[in-house]
Amino acid sequence: MSVLVYADSNNGTLTKNAFEAASYGAQIAQANGTNAVAVVVGSASGLEDLGNYGIAKVLHLSDASLDNFDPQKITGIIAAAAQQEGASTIIFSHDFSGKSVAPRLSAKLDAGMVTGAVALPNGNVIKKAVFSGKAFAEVEVNTDTKIIAVLPNSVDKVTTGGSASVEAFSCDIPSSGLTVKEIKKESTELSLTEADIVVSAGRGLKGPENWGMIEDLAKELGAATACSRPVADIGWRPHHEHVGQTGFAIRPNLYFAIGISGAIQHLAGVNGSKVIVVINTDAEAPFFKAADYGIVGDAFEVVPKLVEAVKKLKA
Repeated sequence: MSVLVYADSNNGTLTKNAFEAASYGAQIAQANGTNAVAVVVGSASGLEDLGNYGIAKVLHLSDASLDNFDPQKITGIIAAAAQQEGASTIIFSHDFSGKSVAPRLSAKLDAGMVTGAVALPNGNVIKKAVFSGKAFAEVEVNTDTKIIAVLPNSVDKVTTGGSASVEAFSCDIPSSGLTVKEIKKESTELSLTEADIVVSAGRGLKGPENWGMIEDLAKELGAATACSRPVADIGWRPHHEHVGQTGFAIRPNLYFAIGISGAIQHLAGVNGSKVIVVINTDAEAPFFKAADYGIVGDAFEVVPKLVEAVKKLKA
């Protein structure tokens, strides 16, 4: 019984989360003495690269009509692929696409599901994050078919140096009650949810005209920019940069919080970050309790010095 991995793509390119899910699924397959197979829907290139993360075969349904994400159609396609491959375990990334498709597939296949997995299964027991990442639970799944959505940036990728074979896949594309009229993509160079480094700022910046230094630091670090909810609500920054419990939940390797007090709602969306650096004039700001490194100081003095220090280091 193989392991099936849904590998998502964006604008024809496999996402970082797709490779993480592929590695996670391949490690499960290896432990069970079977093969890992990936399924890719819509236009995408570089599918052979999934082999470097342990995928033996890629099933590619390249119908251009599926480039617009439709979870109802994709659910049916993955169900068909799972039946063809005899998959007993199906892996998703616990991101936007995974959250949209995995529950539908669980209901369709009558399969037990665990979301937010942070470790490889121990038999039928899977460790997952709960309470916005503040605790962990171990869930036992005993159904014949299991669905696991792995939390992005939580399990190390393992490379194998291999190359996957790519096969055309076809099935009856199910009808959908959804009609996608238009997709508007933000013109950001780096996806916030996939960035390894994120530079975020809040009301301590005093106004949108001061965001230049945040963008300068992000540029030098190769980072994405983000903001707190109040900043997005008052229109200083676009809502697609809002991180927190009511915005994007992110797990970068390095997160800068500049001029953000650290309300519990904001922390819930970023506390999975590997390293948190806080810069704030208020030494009693709650964010310092969650910080790995903290600087009590004026962002208008500290950030330009950080930019210059990074430039010197890069030089």
